Order: sequence, then structure tokens, then C-alpha cells
Amino acid sequence: MSGLVADAPRSRRGRAARPAVTPAATPAVTSPAQPSPATQPSLRRLQQFGVRPDRELGQNFLIDSNILGVIGRAAELDPEDIVLEIGGGLGVLSEYLAERVNHVHVVEIDRRLEGALDDAIEPFDNVTVHWGDVMSIDLGGLLPQPTKVVANLPYGVAAGALLRTVEELPSVTLWVAMVQREVGERLAAGPVGGGRTGADKGAYGVPSVIAQLACEVEVLRAIPRKVFHPVPNVDSVLVGLRRLPSADRQAAGASLRGLVHGAFAHRRKTLVGSLALSGQGGGHTRDQVRDALGQLGHPADVRAERLSPEDFRALARLLGL
Repeated sequence: MSGLVADAPRSRRGRAARPAVTPAATPAVTSPAQPSPATQPSLRRLQQFGVRPDRELGQNFLIDSNILGVIGRAAELDPEDIVLEIGGGLGVLSEYLAERVNHVHVVEIDRRLEGALDDAIEPFDNVTVHWGDVMSIDLGGLLPQPTKVVANLPYGVAAGALLRTVEELPSVTLWVAMVQREVGERLAAGPVGGGRTGADKGAYGVPSVIAQLACEVEVLRAIPRKVFHPVPNVDSVLVGLRRLPSADRQAAGASLRGLVHGAFAHRRKTLVGSLALSGQGGGHTRDQVRDALGQLGHPADVRAERLSPEDFRALARLLGL
């Protein structure tokens, strides 16, 4: 994926906000067997603008507008919201958001989609399109600053994009995103022995810890494969992240992230051994790390997969990181 931000963003502002979507119980998703271009804007734009999905960019376009209400209710959309959408694609989610919130930032890397995206957002003056890579674009320069992230994320960058926005956009309090099922389960997984889904599959790891240090994470529901074009070879889920209250919401700093990465770098080793091999122990000896683990109630030979996110924060504190 390119890291180039090609042009300055184009802004449409001033549109009166529309009523918010009232949070409600999520209904079952119905997906027509053969969505019609007459009723599905994405299919019409695929044909009109001759768009061919790029698998190298992980493009699986949302083509069933029935799923939009599910996303909107999960995102608890409000007329005052400033929403960041990552991967605008054919614009079906962009136009849905623009009708319901104060402002939408759309980040899209593929300039081949410009015509289709323009077609979607042309009626709205509250959308800013940023052409570039979400992994390198200046998130701090998004004005007004986003308060929510709502997206159909490209599979290749889903976890990285979510974690980057958690760390670099403290103004964001809620994320709702369609991701590969494996990514969603990994983000929501708990430590081995902690009783949370995914722990027995080795899903708990660095993304789980980094996300959960700042947010409550939940897999909200499965998403049918047929709502995408092309139909993906993997299952998808809707994942939600809600930033923890202010006293507990601090995202992991560089030293804490380094500790977590080092602890999981050699999963078959003990945490002490993995930190020693990875060089992420902050210069502490093995005995010093063992002593810190003991103060947290863990045995000296514990593996990283058994420590909770808060255990890692406490360990970093004891080690002076």
C-alpha cells in the first residue's frame, strides 16, 4: 500500500445536520440474492465508472445497502458527530454518514475511485476527502477532529488502522468497523485462562492488549459474505471499540507498546525469556522481571498470553518503563 498523500483534501461544509439515528436493537440482516444496480448504488457505480476491485489493496466493496442501518445503529450516530471513514470505496457508506452527522472525513488511497466517490458525495457539503494511505496520513491534521471511526476496512490494514487511530486520535470515543473475522476475534480476545472468546485459539496477542488498554472491544455480529463485491474468501464481522472512561483511557505509550511486543515476540518462551531475547525489557535483568511478575501474582515462568492488558500496564510501571 502506498504511503503517498497526493493532494490537499477537498472540503464540503455547512450542510444542516439531519436527525440522529436512534440506537435500537439490531435487526437481522437480509441480503438479496442478486442485488440490483437500480436499487444498490455501489453496483451502479461499478458499472458506470468501470471499477475493477484491486485485491492487492484488499478491496471488497460494500454492495448491499441493507447493512447500513446495522452499522449506523451500532455507531450511535448523532448530528454532532465528526466521523472518520477509512476506505471510502464506492461511497455507499460515505453518503449514508453524510446524511446523518455533522462532518465526514473520508480517507481513500485509490484514485481510480475518484469518479465513483464524487458521484456519491456530490450532494453533500459536509464531506472532506483525503487521498492517501491511512497508515501514513497526518491524523492530527484532520479538522475538525473526528469523534468516531466508522468504516468497511480493507483487510490488509484493518488492525493497524484501528490501533493507529486509537493511539493518535484521543478525540475518538467509538469505533465501528467491518473487518475480517480473525481480526475482530483477535482484537476482542482475552488472556488464556481469562474465560474470554478466542483465548484458546491463540488469538490473544499484541493487537488485543494494545486495543484493550484504551478500549472495551466487542465483536458485534457476523456479516454475510454476499454483501461484498467481490465475495471474499473469508468471513467478516462488525467489531466495536468504545474508549474507556477518562481515568482509564490512556493509550499505550511507546515504552509500554515495546514491552507488549517483546513479551509476545517468542510466544513459546516464558515472558521473561521472550523479553530477554527481544531486547524489550528496558535493560532489566531476568531476575528483576521475575520479581515484578511475582509482585503481580504471576509465577516466574508465566507466558505473555496469561497477562491481562492491565497486568502489562502494571508490569511496565514496576519496571519503570
